[in-house]
Amino acid sequence: MAAKYEQGTPSWVDLGSTDVDGSVAFYGRLFGWTDEDLGPDAGGYRMFRKDGRQVAGLGPATDGGRGSSWATYFAANDADDIMAKVAEHGGAVIVPPMDVMGQGRMAVFTDPEGAFFSAWQPLAFAGFELANEPGSVTWNELMTSDIDAAKVFYREVFGVSMRDVSMAEGMTYTLLEAEGRPVAGAMPIDAAWGPMPSHWSVYFAVDDCDAAYAKALELGATKVMPPEDSPAGRFAILKDPQGATFSVIKNNPDFSI
Repeated sequence: MAAKYEQGTPSWVDLGSTDVDGSVAFYGRLFGWTDEDLGPDAGGYRMFRKDGRQVAGLGPATDGGRGSSWATYFAANDADDIMAKVAEHGGAVIVPPMDVMGQGRMAVFTDPEGAFFSAWQPLAFAGFELANEPGSVTWNELMTSDIDAAKVFYREVFGVSMRDVSMAEGMTYTLLEAEGRPVAGAMPIDAAWGPMPSHWSVYFAVDDCDAAYAKALELGATKVMPPEDSPAGRFAILKDPQGATFSVIKNNPDFSI
């Protein structure tokens, strides 16, 4: 099994797509990913690889109307225990824990504000084989309608700690920490952004944010937010041709929190 992820750490992402072949073509050209079909027993699930290492999953969208979307999986020591805590603290169980081909146990939930997230209890498969490098996941972030409630929920469910930090323009950003290490972020939804459901978002590292943004548009993506600078790096938000939202970021190597 690959590197172990502490409970509460995002350890995997996958894409539920309304056009699996279209998603393979888009992300293959954007990030240089290859894909591996895991066969009929896997229900159409595929594995994305970057330079031979597993970076993300892909399967048909099965979410009952949400369309294409990226899902964030959090490492769990015991998926059934996580399910009990989700229910106890106001979340909802969408898919109860289930075995996945001897690789691990997964479950899908929503938090009290309606943000979807998943839990992964590893067996043979721990999660990312490549992360924080160009063409792989580098950050996961919760946009929520109730930041105070979210802090309590994720702390109680996963045992992570919370730390608020001051960012640019007086903004407060919340870090989720596992074993004292920042593993994800959270921030409140600003009403000025317009109607937006609470959700977990995925950031992919790139060598050049502007070039990746332009290439994504050429490949059929649509813009959500053009490139702009932040303390963490230059980033942009897009929707892929199937409608799944994702972000690209050129990390600032001098940034620390």
